[in-house]
Amino acid sequence: MKKQVVYKILNIVTVFTVTMFFSCTNNFKDVQKVGVSENEPIGIAENINLKYTDSGKVKAILLSPKMLDYRNRDFAFNEFPEGIALDIFDEQNNKSVVVADYAIIYVNTGLIDLQGNVVITTHDGNVLKTEQLYYDQKDEWLFSNHFVEVSGNDNSLMKGNVFDANSDFSLVNIYEMHDSFMVLKE
Repeated sequence: MKKQVVYKILNIVTVFTVTMFFSCTNNFKDVQKVGVSENEPIGIAENINLKYTDSGKVKAILLSPKMLDYRNRDFAFNEFPEGIALDIFDEQNNKSVVVADYAIIYVNTGLIDLQGNVVITTHDGNVLKTEQLYYDQKDEWLFSNHFVEVSGNDNSLMKGNVFDANSDFSLVNIYEMHDSFMVLKE
């Protein structure tokens, strides 16, 4: 009888121990989040003047009054609620400028969403204007499904409702065009 009681107690202890062992999880990330609301940024930067260099050459300069860092979210992003001004330099050190009233960069996908009075001025005088423009950093591709206006340095003007182009504007597509004209050279 004493052996049966010992076996029952041993079985109960074993079941309890195994249950406790498998119910424990690695919640280190949850512990890190204690005190940090997922609705609040984990970092705030003000008066940003960020210079990106490659091989000793300045490739881009980002200016912004404020950046909010939301890398604490499952779909991490950086938000620029007061807009951006971005100078981009090509291999010949020609400068193109991008400005927008608002920007958001999605960390995991590399997608940049520019909103509000988006203007891109290329080094050779072409100007793109729209209310929203996306830039896929991986594919180096720009696109928008908002009204877009592209004025060329040759006095041409293209307007449309859908736009996509590569990053150096050597391939530009504008769909649903209207009120546009192009200057043809002989």
